[in-house]
Amino acid sequence: MTRKLFGTDGIRGRANQEPMTATTALSVAMAAAQLFRRGDHRHRVVIGKDTRLSGYLLEPALTAGFIAQGMDVVLLGPIPTPAVAMLVKSLRADLGVMISASHNPYADNGIKLFGPDGQKLSDDLERQIEEIMDNGGQDLVPSDALGKAARLEDATGRYVEFVKATFPNGLRLDGLKIVVDCANGAAYKVAPTVLWELGAEVIVIAASPNGRNINDKCGATHTDALREMVILHGADVGIALDGDADRLIMCDEKGQVIDGDQLMALIILAWAKEGRLKGGKLVTTVMSNLGLERLLRANGIGMLRTNVGDRYVVEAMREQGCNIGGEQSGHMVLSDYSTTGDGLLSALQVLAVICERKQPASLVCRLFDPVPQILKSVRTQREVMMDPLFLGAIKKAEDELNGSGRVLVRKSGTEDLIRVMAEGDDPTLVQKVVDDLVAMVA
Repeated sequence: MTRKLFGTDGIRGRANQEPMTATTALSVAMAAAQLFRRGDHRHRVVIGKDTRLSGYLLEPALTAGFIAQGMDVVLLGPIPTPAVAMLVKSLRADLGVMISASHNPYADNGIKLFGPDGQKLSDDLERQIEEIMDNGGQDLVPSDALGKAARLEDATGRYVEFVKATFPNGLRLDGLKIVVDCANGAAYKVAPTVLWELGAEVIVIAASPNGRNINDKCGATHTDALREMVILHGADVGIALDGDADRLIMCDEKGQVIDGDQLMALIILAWAKEGRLKGGKLVTTVMSNLGLERLLRANGIGMLRTNVGDRYVVEAMREQGCNIGGEQSGHMVLSDYSTTGDGLLSALQVLAVICERKQPASLVCRLFDPVPQILKSVRTQREVMMDPLFLGAIKKAEDELNGSGRVLVRKSGTEDLIRVMAEGDDPTLVQKVVDDLVAMVA
């Protein structure tokens, strides 16, 4: 039986424990190289990472695996995930790798793979890599065919210029005071640089990575520090990225959080008004708020929900011919510019609307009242999703909401968690529904 390594967003786990060991990283690289060696040209792979201490463990192991399979390695250093996706195409590479566990604590790490088109690998390609690993089909190339490794010194500069080029012509951020929280992660250099070079007054926090402080009480999943700094400095807006900078959460001048649903609503309505919207709909996940769906419907825009994971969003966007998709958590994919979620690029689209309207973020970025929604995560290794009693309880909860809301229970693809979400017009009933289901899991 083939060992299952890949989850909803690559391979992820505790660093220096399986599967996040040097041994497994080496094997993954060798298997991926074998799969993507196509033709007689000199093959190339780009490798980026965030700021975790364990990046020093996994980067050389991956490099060795690719070299052993005859691939040349281009090392990018600490850089956002979307920069890897961009540089795979820009450098005409055959494969891209990002070493990151995204918003997870520093002790975790992960491996995300991108094909030559800059897209995350499909489930089928991931299964093929797992099969190659299990079958031991990783023959080494002759010694005279080994790959080489070199560092791309201007990787961050290339990405900075790429992101700046997505900001609308003629607009500047002059006069805007922006607090940016870099999560002590991969964007600690590029995010402040982009904002400053576009004219903003920039106040930077969480931009001193030490290998252990990534996402630690900062970033897109911990916005208290951002909100406090926005109020303290009288800033116009706050931007929070996560550890690998593929997601974005913002706050307005009052320190109120603006989540991915509100940000997607702003961008899609602006693009629809400008005639830039493709596919007539927003692709998002089952987690997005019912209030967003109602807003879009009122504006003649459809909404397609997918499973959680920006990879599934991107797949549906391609199938439907859509150019805007994303998640409530802040992953936003704007396919006119990028093949994957890009927090900094998405922030620039929001800032462009704020600049054009010359109104406070609290007015520009709040387009609907969210339906009361509660999400709780319960840590467990029990297979509760196979329990008939639990499945019956979910059906009962849906009946209680009686068409005025939704219930969603799912197993995390990256952690031993069961996530229980409910939303509806009656907040008391929503709370009861969630509490009842959580009690059965705990």
